[in-house]
Amino acid sequence: MIKKIKTYAKISDFGSIARRYFVNNFYDGMLTVLGILLGFFILIFKDGQQTVDSHIVILTGLATSISMFMSGLSGSYISEKAEQKRLKADLDKAMVIMKEEREKEEDDNVLEDIEIEKAMLTVNFNDKNRRKKLNIKKSKNKRRKAKTLQEKAERFASIIVSLVNGGAPLLGGIVPLIPFFFTIKAGFNLFIFSFLIIFICIVFLGIFVGFISRESLWKYVLQMLVAFGLTIIVSILLLN
Repeated sequence: MIKKIKTYAKISDFGSIARRYFVNNFYDGMLTVLGILLGFFILIFKDGQQTVDSHIVILTGLATSISMFMSGLSGSYISEKAEQKRLKADLDKAMVIMKEEREKEEDDNVLEDIEIEKAMLTVNFNDKNRRKKLNIKKSKNKRRKAKTLQEKAERFASIIVSLVNGGAPLLGGIVPLIPFFFTIKAGFNLFIFSFLIIFICIVFLGIFVGFISRESLWKYVLQMLVAFGLTIIVSILLLN
């Protein structure tokens, strides 16, 4: 099974696609839930409340994360399936053209062999012809197997990419909600702790992206933190 997955990975290169989807969508999931948390956080101050029910925050965050999961899963699967069908159609078209050219070439070769036989009175023409047909059948079988393997790899890749595309924002949305599972009432300190979790996750994501690109780690960390800060500032300005 592991060997098969490695083969599929080499053919479809789904690893790099899934990695890119995970980083982008995990980040999107965290920032989306960050906006929800900021809404509740500001609500505490505006209404003069000291706390808010944790289960309300959890249910709102989970509902949003689940909707992102379903959207990412279905949208990615449909788009990847469409790309797979287009690729298969292009491959079939190319195979038909190659087959026609090969058959034409084979006919020319057969005619040439017949002329050589007539000229040189070759007695081994039938053996040669049989060997040619055997080689042609083998090559066609190999092409058929390769095509089937390509289709399996693309199908497997579309499933993996869809799961990552849907699962990443779900995970990114759940992580900031973890502190709210341990208390009935959420106060100021709990929200700050949740914001700190998002901050740490963003730093690690930036380091991960920088490591993949082999560029400055802090460059990507800074870019992500800027988006994090802007989300907080814009949300506070709009909600106040």
